[in-house]
Amino acid sequence: MANPNDPTLRSWIDIPPTSDFPIQNLPFGVFEIEERGPRLGVAIGDYALDLYAVAQFGYFSDLDLGPKMPKVFRRRTLNQFIALGRPAWRAVRQRVSELLRHDNPALSSNPEVMRECLVRQSEVRMLRPVKPHNYTDFYSSIEHATNVGMMFRDPANALLPNWRHIPIGYHGRASSIVVSGTDIRRPNGQRKAPDADAPTFGPSQQLDFELEMAFVVGKNSTLGDTIPLQYAEDHIFGLVLFNDWSARDIQSWEYVPLGPFLGKSFGCSISPWIVTLDALEPFRVPGPVQEPEPLLYLRQLDAHNFDINLEVGLQPADSAETVVSRTNFQHMYWSMAQQLTHQSSNGCNLEVGDLYASGTISGPTPDSLGSMLELAWRGTRPVPLVDGSERSFLLDGDTVAMRGYCEKDGVRIGFGEVRGTVLPAAGS
Repeated sequence: MANPNDPTLRSWIDIPPTSDFPIQNLPFGVFEIEERGPRLGVAIGDYALDLYAVAQFGYFSDLDLGPKMPKVFRRRTLNQFIALGRPAWRAVRQRVSELLRHDNPALSSNPEVMRECLVRQSEVRMLRPVKPHNYTDFYSSIEHATNVGMMFRDPANALLPNWRHIPIGYHGRASSIVVSGTDIRRPNGQRKAPDADAPTFGPSQQLDFELEMAFVVGKNSTLGDTIPLQYAEDHIFGLVLFNDWSARDIQSWEYVPLGPFLGKSFGCSISPWIVTLDALEPFRVPGPVQEPEPLLYLRQLDAHNFDINLEVGLQPADSAETVVSRTNFQHMYWSMAQQLTHQSSNGCNLEVGDLYASGTISGPTPDSLGSMLELAWRGTRPVPLVDGSERSFLLDGDTVAMRGYCEKDGVRIGFGEVRGTVLPAAGS
């Protein structure tokens, strides 16, 4: 049985070398087309493999997927499939890898089967891949936290005293998380100018993106139980790109004393394909040295960071895109394993499909910052775009696209993109 991550594997589907979805990736998502209702799929090259159709043809019949198979593949979200557990995810990914290999004619030699099982991604509508009951946003990039601290507090003491000791986070709004391609309406809210005596209400004037990644919980835990660090990744199904849209002026007025609220909850965007932790295994790297050493329950000995290249493109209406940021997920100070362990350390229970976002991912160089707040340094150095315009914050009609990929041994494992366009505020 071949390792699905083997860099020498080839598919009988013609896949360009620049594709995010080679046979070594096989991310999971949910799609629909006009003549078919929602169903689970796997991305392969320019196609989506219809897992419900594959199951209908009997290719999963010998796998132990429980009595709900094949109906588990005909759902609006991945939640029920994820709830089957890691052995089921791995068995399906392994079988799909076998079916798509260049030397396996089971699908490739049967035109009827191919016609039913393969759909071009350009012809499908991707749905939000999971229904998250809960959403937590962390603040785990030391570069981002330092930059924000320098802008809003004492530059000599940019990090608050607790930052190097615990993964800082807050509970966000799960209902407003939308799939890539969904427009984002500029929020209204209270803003107070620094020189004003009182706040005003109206459209945010400082709309921003935040380049993040999020992991999807793959295993429930019981209320009152904790999850030791060495078992944290057993509860992670995979990762998506994540844009945590932010209204900086609303946020800066409201966040004291309880933290983010209306400045964040108007919308977050996620990419439609979930790349499994198994597919990312070859791209593990050590994280930054943590000083001081974390308390014992957060102390990690293994490599829990991942080498994922990230970029942000900003495209005004009727103009070309400018790549405004390039950075890497490996810069994160607090790893996903540490985030999850800390979340459960008080006995908080996890639920399948929950989303945990990394917080803004910024690197150490000026072109690797993950938000307009940092790139334009609170509006003092606007970012030039290729059409000759500038941006300090986002304007109506702007489209933000985030992309990510890993690359090693000639294999590129990508996440596709998460894209959203800013619409005018309600009542504008």
